Amino acid sequence: MDTLGLSTQLKVRQCSQCQGDTEFYCNTCKRDLCLQCKEKHVIDLDTIYHDVVIYREKFNYIPRQEICVRHPDRFYEMFCQSCELSVCFRCLEHRKHQILDIRTAYQTKRQQHREIIDTIRSETLYNCRVLLAGIQTDIQTCPPQICHRQSQMSTKAQRLKDRIDTVVCDFKIRYRGLLIDRIQQQKRKMNRQLVHLQNYENRYEQSANRVVHFLLFIKTSRVPQIKNSPSQLLSVITEIQMTTGKRQVGIDECCKRMSTPVLHTSVCVTGVKYVRHISRVISDRVWVSGYNNLILTDTTGDTIHRVTGIKTWYGEGLHTVNSSGELIYINSDDNINKLSTDNKTVTRLIQSTSPWIPVCVYCSPSTGDLMVGMYNYIEGKVTRYNSSGQHILTIEHDNTGHTLYSEPQYITENNNGDIIVSDWIKYKRGAVVVTERGGRHRFSYTGPPSGLSLIPRGICTDALSHILVCDYNTETVQMIDKDGHFLSLLLTRHGINEPYSLNYDDKTHLLWVGSHNTNTVSVYRYLQRRYFLTDYPDSVEDDTREETDPKTCCQRCILV
Repeated sequence: MDTLGLSTQLKVRQCSQCQGDTEFYCNTCKRDLCLQCKEKHVIDLDTIYHDVVIYREKFNYIPRQEICVRHPDRFYEMFCQSCELSVCFRCLEHRKHQILDIRTAYQTKRQQHREIIDTIRSETLYNCRVLLAGIQTDIQTCPPQICHRQSQMSTKAQRLKDRIDTVVCDFKIRYRGLLIDRIQQQKRKMNRQLVHLQNYENRYEQSANRVVHFLLFIKTSRVPQIKNSPSQLLSVITEIQMTTGKRQVGIDECCKRMSTPVLHTSVCVTGVKYVRHISRVISDRVWVSGYNNLILTDTTGDTIHRVTGIKTWYGEGLHTVNSSGELIYINSDDNINKLSTDNKTVTRLIQSTSPWIPVCVYCSPSTGDLMVGMYNYIEGKVTRYNSSGQHILTIEHDNTGHTLYSEPQYITENNNGDIIVSDWIKYKRGAVVVTERGGRHRFSYTGPPSGLSLIPRGICTDALSHILVCDYNTETVQMIDKDGHFLSLLLTRHGINEPYSLNYDDKTHLLWVGSHNTNTVSVYRYLQRRYFLTDYPDSVEDDTREETDPKTCCQRCILV
């Protein structure tokens, strides 16, 4: 007999992406997420800046009141900013201090830590897993490499046999164990670092339920400091490889090309008729120029600021942006000026000298140097200046004495320091001319093996060191590798109307493409992150855990 006479059914809310149980919620795209989908969501380049919270915060969940440890009959209601302590109404010693409502203090502190959490989620934990995969591979490949070295030494001349035997014996007994122990030690350090970061993230996510506990935690605990690059946090990974130096997270380990570029958004820029050049300030703010306009705009297309008196003929890449966000441009007097970030102060950097006319300019993000393409009505050259406008180098001829450039139009720099120039040559032909940082000519790209001759316009490089160039002749965006080999037609005339100018965002990995006959800027994604998470264990275990089988997760990640 059923003594209760009840039948209860419980339905658990499912993730919007899969059949998993909902644990998190994205305030930006309004999706329910399970733990696994949340981990992918915060590293996906399209959703990396979304606001992902624990699910209860979707409903503005108010946690239960917490009892004051000094006055058990009272609840914490306030936060003393002077002492950074949660207090109740009976904590009279704080009454003359600066007091805030505890919920206000909690929201303020939480917002201050959100940037750190976002960086840990989207960059640091992801890069840690990539590095950890490489460490695991090194552990497995170390003994074979040692055996290979041993074999090489064993083939030495007979007269050195006694000495070789001594070296081999010593190497086998002492250094083999030391090297493997050192790698294991580095792996344990990485595991402890991961545990610390994950604990910090968990405390942050669960803090909505225990406000006072969170405020005390951030006061007494060491908060991870994420600065310019996640590699600073990962500096404990040193000398892991058989060669010397620090292990770096290679961009090719993290990003891969998509099968087809995807249109992310389109922006119609008010105030320009054609989009001949693009210089990005931040991910959603760019300078756009037409024939006689230079406009600062955002993703709405509205004009934020307009620069007058710019050069209107000869050259297309008339402006660039330095690492401080300052605009550098060629004015109507052929001088190169710098505009401050508040758009109020103009400073002259380089004075034009006859007969050479500056026609394009680019600021190196790695060194801050300025590369200026120049023209004298007969031939061209590239001159390098430091950030103060002092001359460093002139590139004009190849190693045989022939002129490298005819009429430079756009200029950029690759990750390896190569200087890349979109050079327009008369009679409807041209080339992408690439030289080393010091000026030695590497190659000139004149188009794919089969097809029409190249009329290059806008150029840029991406995180994988690909060179992208707009071809005015075929109305395509062509992709070549850093050594000049044709890879593919990234965009064709069916995808965008007469692509003419390019800019690559190295933060979001988005490609901005300007149209020659409209005022439209189209933003594409053609790179996406590799997903390592599904190949990793559910958690990082303690130092006593046995070593992972070499055929499991980490090696598969590297081979994806």
